[in-house]
Amino acid sequence: MIELYYWPTPNGHKITLFLEESGLDYKVFPINIGAGDQFKPDFLAFSPNNRMPAIIDRDPADGGEAITVFESGAILQYLAEKTGKFLPTDVRGRKTVMEWLFWQMGGLGPMAGQNHHFGTYAPEKIPYAITRYVNETNRLYGVLNKRLEGRKFIAGDDYTIADMASYPWIVSHEKQQQDLNDFPNLKRWFTEIEARPATVAAYKVGEGMRNPVMTDEDKKVLFGQTANSTNKG
Repeated sequence: MIELYYWPTPNGHKITLFLEESGLDYKVFPINIGAGDQFKPDFLAFSPNNRMPAIIDRDPADGGEAITVFESGAILQYLAEKTGKFLPTDVRGRKTVMEWLFWQMGGLGPMAGQNHHFGTYAPEKIPYAITRYVNETNRLYGVLNKRLEGRKFIAGDDYTIADMASYPWIVSHEKQQQDLNDFPNLKRWFTEIEARPATVAAYKVGEGMRNPVMTDEDKKVLFGQTANSTNKG
């Protein structure tokens, strides 16, 4: 049994995508990030960066005590190695998937996240910041579009954790001020993943959890964090 500590954000969706695709038995424990659940001591005990998602594997491969994993990229790698799915075992194929997983973790996710923040949530609209992150998101879309030319998925013919990591960050392309028609290879890839039954099921997991509009109190909790925030709860 995998315990998934989750909220319906792009990083949270990465893990439900894997779990639905793999068929692993799992149970969801909502972490309401607007309410500050991520600062509760019980959660911080295994997710010290006060971020979700995180997992507890109650049935690890070595048969020992439960294993905890935080950080979405690390969780995807762990689950892929646990199941033997969505991560090649040959050295070259694995290398490629891990390159693109790290590309998402270090580039697409952070830049698109700043795009969301300054374009949607920031109380003051700062033109330089908005332009900076919209343009960088556009550049990254271009990188992915070029990568997908002549390839079905990011690493080649097979669907992998590299695709699962990137897809949720493309879902909000309109909010990111990006037009998928400008990126035909990316649009084809996105549409194909969107239609997968496991993708549909993964996104249903979070339906109804979050408020349709982020309140000022939610923003205060999410965007006002300092080193002392972990003392809450």
